[in-house]
Amino acid sequence: MSREEIYRQMRDMLGVVPSFFKSLPDSSLELEWELFQQVQFKEGPIPNKYRELIGIAIAAARGCPYCAFFHTEVAKLNGATQEEIEDAVHFAKSSVGWSTYLNGLQIPLEEFKAEVLKACEHVRQQQLVGAGK
Repeated sequence: MSREEIYRQMRDMLGVVPSFFKSLPDSSLELEWELFQQVQFKEGPIPNKYRELIGIAIAAARGCPYCAFFHTEVAKLNGATQEEIEDAVHFAKSSVGWSTYLNGLQIPLEEFKAEVLKACEHVRQQQLVGAGK
């Protein structure tokens, strides 16, 4: 497909040809556009709203203002509320904080895994008891 045909698809879908696509070489433009549409807009096993909330969390943890803005706006397009966006960012903050702590103290990985599996099994058993099984 020619650059102009790809740009026409972008204008039809987005109303604009994003400048970050204009910077791509001809050799990868079509592939990047197809991948962008597939990953960012087509339905997948994870609903788009939740994928975008994941994107917000990743962008926040990485400190990328471009991705944070993009994923926040697209999450809103997909029905995300401000409360859901805040929750995703808070989850990222907690995850990054614990990761920093565990790595910094060099907590033994095998011990950590064993404890997580034990805790998950305990919770599973509690859920069964609560469900009357």
